[in-house]
Amino acid sequence: MSNKGLHPFVQEHKHALLFAGGIAAAIIGTKIIKSQTTKDLATKGMAGVISAKKDAEETFQDMRENAEDIVYDARMDDKQEIYVAKKE
Repeated sequence: MSNKGLHPFVQEHKHALLFAGGIAAAIIGTKIIKSQTTKDLATKGMAGVISAKKDAEETFQDMRENAEDIVYDARMDDKQEIYVAKKE
């Protein structure tokens, strides 16, 4: 990376400026994380995830019950075929 286009002050104190920028980012980040708006958004997001999980579990349970019904019906059909074949 070339430093030719930077102001002489920035070139001379770039490490100090990076350090100050890091401190500023930490302070601003802390303010953002502690804000009520962020907490509200996180709560709504988590509620959405929990709702999606609940819906997925219900869908999976419905699929499982349908599969069990299909297996039961198939076994009953198979038993009827065996009984008819033995009777003849």
